[in-house]
Amino acid sequence: MKDADLAQLFRSYESLAALADQAFVKMGETHGDCIRCEPHCDDCCHAVFGLFLVEAAYLQDRFGRLPSGEKAEAMLRCDRADRDLARVQRRLEEGGGGGEDPLAAGRVRCPLLNEARECVLYTARPITCRIYGVPTKVQGRARVCGRSGFEQGASYPAFDLDGVFRDLYDMSRELVEKAGGEDPERAGLLVSVSKVLTTPLHSLIHEPLGGPGEAP
Repeated sequence: MKDADLAQLFRSYESLAALADQAFVKMGETHGDCIRCEPHCDDCCHAVFGLFLVEAAYLQDRFGRLPSGEKAEAMLRCDRADRDLARVQRRLEEGGGGGEDPLAAGRVRCPLLNEARECVLYTARPITCRIYGVPTKVQGRARVCGRSGFEQGASYPAFDLDGVFRDLYDMSRELVEKAGGEDPERAGLLVSVSKVLTTPLHSLIHEPLGGPGEAP
């Protein structure tokens, strides 16, 4: 894949991330008393979610620029994250418990969260992380952070994550095609942060799927 193609995809991705940042700021102007995000509040850093391939490529690129010590510590934290993801996956296969959504109830510490409870890639964090503290629309349903002051069932403007996911899928499909991937639907692959940090992008695009941290 040409560097120019990847750089263009990254610019498109950054524009999408900027829209999420702007939406968060706008929500703060109108409902600031409901937003409880503050330094070292790391609830979102334990949420279970996946990254599209374009997000994976971007995160890998920025991760590669970190000091070697920070990278090594994050890689060590990936082992624990993978074990926790395997536990969540087993609950999914078993149908959860007590009517709980295993994904929503799952707690997996992001390997980018350091011992000071700070994200080592905060400026390059995924869009899901950027918009976590305000109401969002996912699969047609409104969702809010449980620690926020937004009330379940009340009416608020919601950020359209479904629309963002469609854009990320389209970008990922373009990434797969330009990288010579044989299966365009690979663009629908969602990958955990730990898998992103430990697996080369070429492997995510071309090699068989399987194991915790991957979902077609």
